[in-house]
Amino acid sequence: MLTRITYSFEKFEQVLVRGGTLTLVVALLALSWLNSPWGASWLYLWENPLTISYGTYTIAKPIGSWVQQVLLPLVYLILGMELKRVLRVGELKERTSMIFALAAALGGMLIPVAIYLYLVPPAAQAGWPVVATADAAAVLALLALASNSLPLSLRAFLSSTAIMQGIGSLLLSQVLYTSIQNLLALSVATGVFGLLVVLRALRNRTMWLYLLLGLVMLVSFLLAGVQGAVAGVLLALVIPIHSRVREEDFVTSTDTVMGQLHALRMMKRPEPGEEMEEDFQAAVHTLRANCTKALSPLRRLQQRLLPWASYLAMPLFALAFVPFAYNSFAWRDLLGPVPMGVFLALVLGKPIGILLFVWLLSLTGVAHKPPGLHWGQLTGGALLLGAGFILSLFQAQQAFAIPEQLTLVKISIYAASALAGVFGMLVLSVAGKQKDLPHPKV
Repeated sequence: MLTRITYSFEKFEQVLVRGGTLTLVVALLALSWLNSPWGASWLYLWENPLTISYGTYTIAKPIGSWVQQVLLPLVYLILGMELKRVLRVGELKERTSMIFALAAALGGMLIPVAIYLYLVPPAAQAGWPVVATADAAAVLALLALASNSLPLSLRAFLSSTAIMQGIGSLLLSQVLYTSIQNLLALSVATGVFGLLVVLRALRNRTMWLYLLLGLVMLVSFLLAGVQGAVAGVLLALVIPIHSRVREEDFVTSTDTVMGQLHALRMMKRPEPGEEMEEDFQAAVHTLRANCTKALSPLRRLQQRLLPWASYLAMPLFALAFVPFAYNSFAWRDLLGPVPMGVFLALVLGKPIGILLFVWLLSLTGVAHKPPGLHWGQLTGGALLLGAGFILSLFQAQQAFAIPEQLTLVKISIYAASALAGVFGMLVLSVAGKQKDLPHPKV
């Protein structure tokens, strides 16, 4: 029972690391399944249509499409809530830390995109979101493998930078490339988001109402031809982050309950081995009720949904979209401009862009790296951010319609994620032995 206070990021990190590891295992199993004698069953499972009908309205989509359009928004909702928490009240709430992370995210998007656009032909340039994104689950899992003694500030910084890139690339790609199919549905989605903003301004904390309206917004976006993940991001923006219970009131009520339990023990003076089970359980029940009331809506919703996103949504997406047939491509095609553009942008463009932007920012004196971090640790972390994995694969599904080209891009993402992970972990394994260097002077 004796344990230290567990902060929100640590819980988020623990679940996401386990979820990322499970997703990797599922991805390997899916690859084996598709390329086994039973591969036809994999194709049948995910390409078989699932139909939902109500009256005269009918929606029929392959099961894989339902996974992508309905479950992945849950992942973006979780990522959006975590980013909001970190920037508003968490590890990056200080202005300088926030600016430093924003610069890293911007550099990690612009330079890879520039490399990709330079290398690929015009017909494939719409695939730039593949290299602009990053996968927080993959990065945290690799950090856990690299060392168990890396500072919290580094882990929070890399996680937040990855989330910024993932959300930024999603929103930009939807704004630039989405073709609206139903203006009425888009108007409904926009109106629902406006209503959510009003509820937030009125300090409403009825979570079932937020979730119900978020579901309506998700369906409206899907009918309009917009990715459902956008609904997850927008819903995260309006979830209240502060508790309605003050810290002083929570501490006072907890002390009161514990004082009453202690007074009962002193009054009844139970003999050794004699139980006060009813009193004890009543006190525990009261404390639990008080803790539930004191949790902010964002923290409460994240605690409930995070396991579903980590242990269900991400592994199912990996099972449905990660595999490719080993005989569906020629090895020489991997040297083509598109797969090489993806590979080089992730492996080289990510760390170069991140380190260049944060170094230039440090030169200006506007912001500095988080305290306690070495440039060697930042270099290793920047390399790890080249592991796009699930979120890069999600963007690839949207950008590349030709199956043969999509397969080549998938392989490039896998190769880049593996190489970035190996190099990043090698650098981090020795970075702890280095002494920190002073900030550059102008």
